[in-house]
Amino acid sequence: MVRPVHAPNHPEQRPGSFAPDSRQAWVRLLLALVIGSIGAVGMWAVVVVIPVVQTEFATTRGAVSLAFTLMMFGFGLGGVIAGKITDRFGIVQAMAISIVFLGVANVLAGLSSHLWQFVVAYFLIGLGTSATFAPLMAEASHWFERYRGLAVTIVASGNYVGGTIWPPLVSAGMERIGWRTTHIGIALICVSLMTVLVLVLRAQMGDDKVRNHANAPPPRVDLKLSTNTLTVLLSIASISCCVAMAMPQVHIVAYCGDLGYGVARGAEMLSLMMACGIVSRIGSGYLADKIGGIRTLLIGSVAQGFALVFYLFFDSLSSLYLISAMFGLFQGGIVPSYAIIVREAMPAGEAATRVGIVIFASVFGMSFGGWVSGIIFDATGSYAAAFANGVGWNALNVGIVLMLLIRSRMNLVRTGPTLAA
Repeated sequence: MVRPVHAPNHPEQRPGSFAPDSRQAWVRLLLALVIGSIGAVGMWAVVVVIPVVQTEFATTRGAVSLAFTLMMFGFGLGGVIAGKITDRFGIVQAMAISIVFLGVANVLAGLSSHLWQFVVAYFLIGLGTSATFAPLMAEASHWFERYRGLAVTIVASGNYVGGTIWPPLVSAGMERIGWRTTHIGIALICVSLMTVLVLVLRAQMGDDKVRNHANAPPPRVDLKLSTNTLTVLLSIASISCCVAMAMPQVHIVAYCGDLGYGVARGAEMLSLMMACGIVSRIGSGYLADKIGGIRTLLIGSVAQGFALVFYLFFDSLSSLYLISAMFGLFQGGIVPSYAIIVREAMPAGEAATRVGIVIFASVFGMSFGGWVSGIIFDATGSYAAAFANGVGWNALNVGIVLMLLIRSRMNLVRTGPTLAA
């Protein structure tokens, strides 16, 4: 059983006003979760508006899907930048910049008169959204010791909470006031609510010092691979699973529109998918504590592949609701599992950098997957080939993870149970 143990560099320097795992820590965690849920709007609004924007600008599905691709690229790049800002100046300053980007960029998206302007606006939205994911998770890890893994998983669920609440709201906004005004409304909501919440978080944190994990215990899983080799393998696996993951998440709304069920039904399915993903994401943390990150990742990846296969054979309205719920339950814990594997198999001093690289790879996979699915649709006139493409990428992911599991079992036999996952 793997239970990550973390320790601050200088425990004697902890402010007396704050104790890890305390009630105050849980209040901070709740604030971080709500901030992340609101700030995640950029990841989901674009998915809902793709069909309408395609019609307005008279363009192809692949061309308009570039907005999602650039948004995800901004999300990945911004995570690195926002992380550095957080390390140097603190999470409050990083969140302040995020709020400005989200407000300005959503207004620009609503005012765009050409597709390229809309795409650029979503790149900026991605930069703003990034601070509400990885930097918030890193910050939350300093507030907990005993429940640190659970806390990080809860914060990571913020973007899925956003995926649950935002698609229906954006869809309703499009129907009543149009997609342009809806984006301006999103800007007002994000700026006002997030500003208040960040100020409350700042008051809760006070002058508390940032802690790190330099004195954390050594790795517990020996794969007999260099950290660079393992990072490359995990990055390829991350890209593969996220290319597969992107097909339903990015195109389910448009897919339902093409089938005649309407955009609103697709938004409901996306919301259902993300709601089930919350359960999966948090549950994966508990599962990884019992069986390790590699096995947890393998279970999630195999299950995700099965769900994608179902999309190939069933397209009735009721079946799509059911399959979307299954997909959410199966895939929600996949991405956090990579961070768990890094922590289990790599030195603590390299963990933050290695996790950042692998998460950036997952962002690239989501970006590429969303774009290539649109290209495949344009070439074939349906999403059948796009779903099959996702199944193929998912198989590559399963192969890599299975290889890592076999190596971990082989080294367990050779070295004994002390390295067990």
